[in-house]
Amino acid sequence: MQVLMSVKEAGRLAVLSQVLQRQLSQAQAAQQLGLSVRQIKRLCRRLRTEGEAGLISRRRARPSNRKIAQAVRESVLQLVRQHYRDFGPELAREYLAREHGFIHSSETLRGWMIEAGLWQPKPRRAARVHPARARRACLGELVQIDGSHHDWFEGRAARCCLIAFIDDATGRVLGARFEASESTQGYLGVLERCVAEHGAPLAIYSDRHAIFTKHDREDPVPTQFERALLQLGIEPICAHSPQAKGRVERLFQTLQDRLVKAMRLAGIDGMAEANAWLPGYLAAHNARFAVAPRQAADMHRPWLGSRHELSRICALHHRRSASGQGVCRFEGALLQIEAGQAHAPRAGAMVEIVQFADGRLELSWRGQILRHRAWGWHEHLKGGKTVDAKAINDRVDAIVLKERRRLARLAAQIEHQDAQRRAGIYTPDGGAGAPRVAAQRYGLRPARSAATQSP
Repeated sequence: MQVLMSVKEAGRLAVLSQVLQRQLSQAQAAQQLGLSVRQIKRLCRRLRTEGEAGLISRRRARPSNRKIAQAVRESVLQLVRQHYRDFGPELAREYLAREHGFIHSSETLRGWMIEAGLWQPKPRRAARVHPARARRACLGELVQIDGSHHDWFEGRAARCCLIAFIDDATGRVLGARFEASESTQGYLGVLERCVAEHGAPLAIYSDRHAIFTKHDREDPVPTQFERALLQLGIEPICAHSPQAKGRVERLFQTLQDRLVKAMRLAGIDGMAEANAWLPGYLAAHNARFAVAPRQAADMHRPWLGSRHELSRICALHHRRSASGQGVCRFEGALLQIEAGQAHAPRAGAMVEIVQFADGRLELSWRGQILRHRAWGWHEHLKGGKTVDAKAINDRVDAIVLKERRRLARLAAQIEHQDAQRRAGIYTPDGGAGAPRVAAQRYGLRPARSAATQSP
């Protein structure tokens, strides 16, 4: 019978053979093998009586004393198949531990899932092409912001965009919100909540999209987002590449895996429901992934003004000229400034119009609020026609959907008319019967054939 030995056991055989041939003493063999002299005597005794097979471990081919019962393994795999089939081993272990009392390690579950065909082992990551930048030292020094367009609800609702703000020093998600599209108003809304809850950071790091900066360096007028940052005393910084703001990019990679599955298990099927549920998830996410800063100081500056003042800063600001009658035109509406106000603007003055997220409008001139009344004039102009590059796809998708609905209604009408003709009904309010022959042509009566037409 062929004896299979491990490398360790083969090394012991070579040394013990020298002991039996009296080329080495037992003390020298014990020193080479790292064993006691007493153990060397036992191994020499086995080698004399049983031969080379005596050096093979007695535990070979026996199950471990700590082996997990097969029934436990099958029950865990059944839970994974039912609830966590597309989960990774680490994420599945977290849910199993929280929901089902699983007490074993991620590597144990990983091995089970690989053997059961529920997980494919991934190759090792390639070396980083872009070296990682060191984190900032303090919380609130730098906040990275971005938006991610994704099928967050896995087809249960329309695709949308998640806008997120993440602190560079700790990796803590300071704020996030689902929006229909990546827009200026969406970013301003998250900014308002972050400043109200945490304070104003020293700097915000974004990409170079038109929401955040203008490509014409000679244009002195800031964008809406830049104007809000300047009023809050926050320094805007733009990145030259996505890799430069890799922390927020990696955040979205994590959320597109974990957040999507969490909303599926929680039964979240829409943006409004998701936004109400999101703060609790972010608290658990920060407890799991956020790290402590190198320095304990918090560089956020608390907001000392009123919430209305903050909402006004984080709204959209426009300028319109007032007519001689005190009327401003804005997005198809006529805004009539009420007479009798001591600080009413003169004709031709540029009035500032503040457009809040909920649709409210506020008029002011030289810092004084103006009472006004609004009349809808051209409803098709409401909301404006200007759309930036990040929102163009959503606008076109809405147009395509409207056209498809129109074509579907038209197809249904044609199908209904064809069914009526097959039933012998040729007028909208007539009964079944042969088509009437009359000079007038109306309703659903088909055209007469060439044979019946008069010359």
